[in-house]
Amino acid sequence: MSVYPHVEGPDATSDPALAKLLEQLRTRHHDAVCATLLYGSCLRSGDIYDGLLDLYLICDSYRAAYRKPLLAAANWLLPPNVFYAELKLADKTLRSKVTVISLRDFRRGCSRAWFESYIWGRFAQPTRIVYSRDAQTLREMEHCLLQASGTLLHNTLPVLPQQGTVTSLWQQALALSYSTELRTERPGRASELALAAADFYAAVTRQLCPSLGFGFTVYDDGGQMRYRSEPTGARQLLTRIAWSLRRGQGKLLSVMRLVKGLFTFEGGLDYIAWKLERHSGESIVIPDRVRRAPLIYLWGFFWGLYRRGIFK
Repeated sequence: MSVYPHVEGPDATSDPALAKLLEQLRTRHHDAVCATLLYGSCLRSGDIYDGLLDLYLICDSYRAAYRKPLLAAANWLLPPNVFYAELKLADKTLRSKVTVISLRDFRRGCSRAWFESYIWGRFAQPTRIVYSRDAQTLREMEHCLLQASGTLLHNTLPVLPQQGTVTSLWQQALALSYSTELRTERPGRASELALAAADFYAAVTRQLCPSLGFGFTVYDDGGQMRYRSEPTGARQLLTRIAWSLRRGQGKLLSVMRLVKGLFTFEGGLDYIAWKLERHSGESIVIPDRVRRAPLIYLWGFFWGLYRRGIFK
């Protein structure tokens, strides 16, 4: 398969704070990190000091990455684990959300073998490899990232229009993946992402075209890249059922990951409130009883936010 399209953005050679943060994270996880990925809003804006940097640490194994068996077990039972890390350098503070997953789970999560869209849906967006242990690991990361995009398209094509622009194809495919999680972004986020990365998605679609099946083809129409597909009626029905199941599964697992994050993410409740406020524009206040006993009162708090439309 062809090489993953190059994604521009910050890397460890261009920013000393990022280089130092990556070094500290590798030390924290006992040099078990074989690759680090950057994606999300900071990559899109090019400003790694704007908000939280989204970093994924790909590790050799959970046992190698942790000295605490409970953390390793939590990461294995419901991957990934999420932590907070920051680095102060001169007058700047680099803040990051650090997600840890094993190489084995990341490989599977990008492939068609993984039913839930959490990994392959997330990494079907532009991603920069900011660290890789060696050339072989770099090639493997590129393969996994391209495979994630292929998995998303393969799992969405049967329920999308059978012809249209490639940009509209990715807008709808990403929206389906977004619908499986508790999202706080305003409607149209998937469309904005597809439009902002139109050249990236055009390159990815050309590379993936021969491997997608369903009679999928792309062609140029007056300077606009378009596609056609011909899924069978049976495949369309099965795919609709699969996405219905993913929506139920994904929202349940989103809640479980949020609860798990309260015990791994320093200031987890405040982070959740900050993220909800950032995306919804509404003030979020964490009640004292939720802070005292989150496992008891968090469910009612989340339900109230859902009824207010904060979660989608």
